[in-house]
Amino acid sequence: MSDTTITASVPPSDGPTDFAVQISDQIESFIVAVREVARGDEPGSAISMLLLEVSQLLLAGGRLGAVEDVLPDDRYEPDAGPEPDADQLRERLAELLAPVDVYSEVFDPYVPRSTPVTCRISDDIADVVTDLSHGLVHYKAGRTAEALWWWQFSYLSNWGATASAVLRALQSLVAHVRLDTPLDALVDGMDTDSAAADENIEREAGAVMAAEIAEPLGLRPR
Repeated sequence: MSDTTITASVPPSDGPTDFAVQISDQIESFIVAVREVARGDEPGSAISMLLLEVSQLLLAGGRLGAVEDVLPDDRYEPDAGPEPDADQLRERLAELLAPVDVYSEVFDPYVPRSTPVTCRISDDIADVVTDLSHGLVHYKAGRTAEALWWWQFSYLSNWGATASAVLRALQSLVAHVRLDTPLDALVDGMDTDSAAADENIEREAGAVMAAEIAEPLGLRPR
């Protein structure tokens, strides 16, 4: 398959400047929204808000993946300064999402007989925010090409797959509520390093979903 069949140039009506503005707006909106969710002021809508925000972020990622390769102005990446600290965000999300934070994911669906790995929504979202924030530093410093290059590269190499995995986990939680399908024990074969291994995990997870998803969204199991 040639490159021309899987990539496209930025449309003339959506030139590089407008494209960069739109991508940066979507990315900054995601970071702000996730940090608001992590504050924990509205825990009842945490999962539903994350579902919406991750879905919208992946639209920006899809656009970055669909256009031809972005080339930075300089051969070497300029120093973006200190990396943003996402540890506090990670910890707040982990506390907010317990005990449904842990999920299982296949790293690459195109690798035969891939072994599922244990992931955490809180870890993954914090990692995505770190990737996006790095590019945002370049963008706010006026290095637009560098920012777009970084967002595109890291989408293809890291945060695109990570955000997609998180979206599947969040969608699965909503589906369990909408379809009234009980969760299997979340810790079977998983090392959660937490009290999530309690034998009542399934009942607790169901209660969390009912409180955080079904009620805020007006959903009721059939």
